[in-house]
Amino acid sequence: MGRITRRGLAVAAVGTLAGTLTLSQASAQPGPFARRGRGRSGPRASADVRGMWIATLANIDWPAAQGLSPADAQAELTGLLDTAADWGLNTVFLQVRPTADALWPSPFEPWSQWLTGVPGRDPGWDPLDFAVREAHDRGLALHTWFNPYRVATHDDPGKLAEGHPVRDHPGWAVPYGGRLYYNPGLPEVRAFVQDAMMHAVESYEIDGVHWDDYFYPYPVAGEEFDDDAAFREHGGGYEDRGDWRRHNIDLLVREMRDRVRAARPGVPFGVSPFAIWRNRATDPLGSDTDGGVQTYDDLYADVRTWVKEGWLDYVVPQVYWHIGNTAADYATLVRWWSDVAEGTDVALYIGEALYKAGDPAQPEAWQDPAELSRHLTLCRDHAPVGGNVFYSASQVLSDPIGAMSRVFEDHYRG
Repeated sequence: MGRITRRGLAVAAVGTLAGTLTLSQASAQPGPFARRGRGRSGPRASADVRGMWIATLANIDWPAAQGLSPADAQAELTGLLDTAADWGLNTVFLQVRPTADALWPSPFEPWSQWLTGVPGRDPGWDPLDFAVREAHDRGLALHTWFNPYRVATHDDPGKLAEGHPVRDHPGWAVPYGGRLYYNPGLPEVRAFVQDAMMHAVESYEIDGVHWDDYFYPYPVAGEEFDDDAAFREHGGGYEDRGDWRRHNIDLLVREMRDRVRAARPGVPFGVSPFAIWRNRATDPLGSDTDGGVQTYDDLYADVRTWVKEGWLDYVVPQVYWHIGNTAADYATLVRWWSDVAEGTDVALYIGEALYKAGDPAQPEAWQDPAELSRHLTLCRDHAPVGGNVFYSASQVLSDPIGAMSRVFEDHYRG
């Protein structure tokens, strides 16, 4: 793809997965998912989620470059929002905290370097406030997308902004795989990252709170995530470090869920996990897949339990493989997630790999403009599926090989 992406990072972590193998629920909060707005087919009110992610990490989707003037950055963002509305979408997931930073004036963490090129530099405007207003003007719901624990895409604390929390509390961070992460095993870190995210939740008229697939980091061959000291201090009662790590992430999810509901009743809280919870060969409850990464074992994210226990309002698994993939079949995974969500109060939307359409490095199925449209057709056969979300906004805008056009004509025009 040329540029690093969060999906690209996930694929890299999985290796050759694609070939051999890598609200209260929406019905209780109909407003954000049924905002009236303009589109190619005119004003509409849609009950299902038709979404796209807008990634700011490494300027994947927006802004296209660091240091743009406020007017240019705003024009780019409104162009993406116009594109979403024109394609019949109704929800955008805007990444506002990609690396322990902020795309709003936060008292907890510095301004994002992806805006100005300099960590901590004030861009001179409030992107989140602008985005919320402009999205709502177009009938779009806006979910704030946060990464809970990633600190930096490098491992040098000296490159962080002056006054960054990690500079004040160096013991909070763990270098791993050439990057820095907050340590999920420290209770003070867990409280802090919630406070940082809740500031945005409490300060803006957002329509949802959204996390991506990074909890503990994706595994890096030959490296160990150094949380020995935290485990010694806080791991009492756990003989298995994996169980303790999952407990830490469970606490983060449950506590954030409770805080969002208390502060903004009716605003849904959701997560977009890597789609393979566990392979069936590992666990009889798992999917009939052969994934090199499993969220339960490698990211310490027990998403199946979060759904079954109702700790989420919605879940958007990243089902980024084609129909018929031998190691991770799209149809198999949609069926598995539908079975998990059925009978719960957790809404299910499916994450779609629009970025793979037309990519010559991808299998033949992704060279067919109709592949994604077939995904949405298949989803109609699974009642728990309430919509689809496309990664990412750049590809929604560029419409590679006409894949988004085909989705619109087959599913969103009416």
